[in-house]
Amino acid sequence: MITVEGLIAEIQQRVENYNNNDYPLNKRAVANYDLLDSHNHILAEDIVSPFSVPRQNLSAMDGYAIAKNSKLATNTTITIIGESQAGSPYNGDVQSGQGVRIFTGAVVPDDCNTVIMQENTNFAEIRDSIDKSQPYPIILSQTAQSDDNIRKQGEEIEAGEAVLLKGKRLNPADISLLANLGFDKVNVYQPLTVGVLATGDELVAIGNALKSLAQIYNSNTPTLKSLLSDLPINIRDYGIIADDLGKTTEAVTQAMQECDVLISTAGVSVGDYDFLTTVIEQLGKINHYKVAMKPGKPFVFGELTHNLAKPVLYFGLPGNPLSTIVGTLQFVIPALWQMAGAAHSERPMQLTVMATLKNDVKKSAGRMDFQRGILTQNKAGDFQVESFTKQQSHRIKQLSQANCFIVLAQDAGNLSAGASVQVQSFPWI
Repeated sequence: MITVEGLIAEIQQRVENYNNNDYPLNKRAVANYDLLDSHNHILAEDIVSPFSVPRQNLSAMDGYAIAKNSKLATNTTITIIGESQAGSPYNGDVQSGQGVRIFTGAVVPDDCNTVIMQENTNFAEIRDSIDKSQPYPIILSQTAQSDDNIRKQGEEIEAGEAVLLKGKRLNPADISLLANLGFDKVNVYQPLTVGVLATGDELVAIGNALKSLAQIYNSNTPTLKSLLSDLPINIRDYGIIADDLGKTTEAVTQAMQECDVLISTAGVSVGDYDFLTTVIEQLGKINHYKVAMKPGKPFVFGELTHNLAKPVLYFGLPGNPLSTIVGTLQFVIPALWQMAGAAHSERPMQLTVMATLKNDVKKSAGRMDFQRGILTQNKAGDFQVESFTKQQSHRIKQLSQANCFIVLAQDAGNLSAGASVQVQSFPWI
């Protein structure tokens, strides 16, 4: 069996080769998306600012813009000759010893190079006695310096500067930046098409009635779709495939003609009715089968190549719902972000912290163990985690109650309360 770390590295290397050779990113189709529809999509080009930010010198405070070459010492008198508001700048000349009342975000007149905070003048004492339509004097109550309280033109972004780079996964902050720069559309990589299918004679699609005690609902397909919902992909659902070699071959053959990636659940073990591994070997190859982790040991990473211009990467997950979640989080989702063109720094990471065990934990050496737990934080800010006593992989209610995986190293054995362990918070927590 390959280790978890080894399989992650192998998948990353294969996807890198896929992105450079099999389906090169620089030759991928590009889609022009409305800005509000671009969240979590991957930029296919650098974004260059069409103008400087700020576009002009702006006031960072409510106060007074003071003319160049004016005295700025305490008790200096300045004559206020006008007003500059956000969206309504002062357009006249401002001479030495003069100034204009100015508000946060308003344009600083070209003749001015300092903004005095309103609180550093006697304005509060005179505000009720002055006629703002006429020039009036203010007195500085604190010495100021040139360039105080001014946001300089281009100090944040210069015109022509690349503000976002190709491979960026667009998040709400990026959309805010692009909106501030006036972009209403962006070019992103065309989403990958990802096929999903479930296998098993016992499975019934949700919404239909269970007709015998031998039947169960297909929970894995809804689980997969939910886990993959944030990815810039189009999902194609091939439904439930019966435990039959011919029907499995037919379904996989159709999917590999229509998809960039195929993900299946169940049918990858060594049972008499597990046909997927046979079909994958007939239509392509298996790169790895079985990974040293619990749950989810029978995990297949392969590719479909028969009569294809480029390979379709394949991920075969076990039928157990918990194994589906563990395998998808650890291997499938990172690979899909990489395939989608996300730069390394843009691929979502699972939050990992060290926490103190609140109870004893049983574990056998030989496989990395992902145990369900409840992560909390005490008043001192220290993380603590409690493992569920029963860790059988079929316990779906327990999975819903948990908020993290306790990640126990492959060579680790039983652990006692008080031990320090690595914890992965669920992405949806």
